[in-house]
This record gives sequence, structure tokens and C-alpha cells, in this order.
Amino acid sequence: MHPGTRWGHLLLPYVPVAGTGVLLVVQLVRGVPMDNVEIIVEVVVIALLIIRQAVTLGQSAGLVASRARLVLATDLTRRQLERDLHDGVQQRLISLGLDIRLAEASVPPELPELRQQLSAVMAGLNGTVEEVRELSRGVHPAILTEGGLRPALRALARRSAIGVELDIRLDGRQPEPIEVAAYYVVAEALTNAAKYAESTLVQVCVEVRGGYLHLTVSDDGIGGADPKRGTGLIGLTDRVEAMGGTLTLESPPGQGTHLQADFPLGHV
Repeated sequence: MHPGTRWGHLLLPYVPVAGTGVLLVVQLVRGVPMDNVEIIVEVVVIALLIIRQAVTLGQSAGLVASRARLVLATDLTRRQLERDLHDGVQQRLISLGLDIRLAEASVPPELPELRQQLSAVMAGLNGTVEEVRELSRGVHPAILTEGGLRPALRALARRSAIGVELDIRLDGRQPEPIEVAAYYVVAEALTNAAKYAESTLVQVCVEVRGGYLHLTVSDDGIGGADPKRGTGLIGLTDRVEAMGGTLTLESPPGQGTHLQADFPLGHV
């Protein structure tokens, strides 16, 4: 239950039903038949409760759909930003680098200092290109859009600061929103394992079974992960639930951390 929820607010709508139910039982025990007014009141109370439940379910479904639309819109924006960085800023920097190389090659031998300056500028430009590349990859990895979850997770494993064992049992592509959500679950888990868990190995398993994409990430670190102490896991929970999935975390102290996400493939 969400912190701060009051039981009284949840149970209040059921008090009239409970009251009429008790009254009905008492009358049945006494052998007293219900008159028309009591029957009408009972029917009205039950009908109001059913209507309330239907409205609540409709509101919950609308909230889930709204969260899913928000996540999809955010992912679309991130993808567009990645394209702008890759096709715009990064390509412009590379073009400038080629111009500097041409200028450096045309420097007369009697101007070694100018050649050194251009070489230093080129080195700095190369560093900037790499930073832009890393930034665009963090915003939304192009490899995920182009190749799917398998190559994207392999790229994550290669860049990880700690060892990663991948067990990917996928045939073909999955719905893109689910691939994106699964990717960020793994990315966040690897980041946490490297920064906080003091782990040396992370095992990642992805498979499709029973209409679900099942994802597990386990590390051999110190455990004790608590979603309440940071926004990363909370954000992942929101993202997974927006796709109709569930996210569970087991992190006993001294026994590593086990993260599991299950996505219904028919939800998207």
C-alpha cells in the first residue's frame, strides 16, 4: 500500500454494505421478513457500490494508459534528440575535424608552432566528438532502435565497468517500447552494481516465455539495495508498470541483488 494511505478512506464506502448485510442476517435469524423499503435500500446500496467499483477501475485503467503514453512520448523525444546529436552536432564536428586536418597538412615546415596548435585543437575536437557520442548513446542508443535488444545489451556489457554474463534467449524483435524499457532496466542495474554494490560480476538473462518477456539481473555484491534511498529504481518501477509489467527486487545484505522485470508482450 502506498505510504500515507488511510484505511478508513478505503473502507468507508463498504460500511453501508456491511451495515445492511448485518441487518439482513439479523432479520433472517429472527425470522422477520424484509419489507419493500429495506429491499430497495439494499439494492440501491449494492448498485452504488458496483458503480463505484466500475468508476474506480475505469480511472485506474485511464491512469495506466496515461503513464504508458507519457513513457512512449518521452522515449520518442529521446530518440529524436539522439538523432539530432548524431546527425547534426556530431557530423558537424567531424566535418570541422576534416577541415582542421587539411589545414594542418598545408602548414609550411617553417611554422611548427602552428602545426602543434592545430594538432592540439584536433585532439580536443576528437575528445568532444567522443563526448557527444557517449551523450547521444546515453540519451537513446541508436543500436537499440536499429538492431533490437540483443546487440544493445551486448554493447552495454562491453562498456560495463564490471564483468557481465549475458544469456539472451530471443528470437527476433520484441515490441519497441518493451525493448526500450528492458534496456534501461539493465542499464540502471549495471550502473548501480558498479557504483554501489561492490560487485565483480553481473548476470543478465532475457527470455520470452508464456507471452511475457522475462528479464533478470543478478550481481554478487553486498546487497542491501533500497528503492526508497534513490530515484533510479523508483523510475524503473514506473517505466515497467507503464508497460503493464512488474518489477521485483531482492537484495538481502551480503547476498547480492536480484532484479526481475516481467513484461506482457500483448500489452503494447
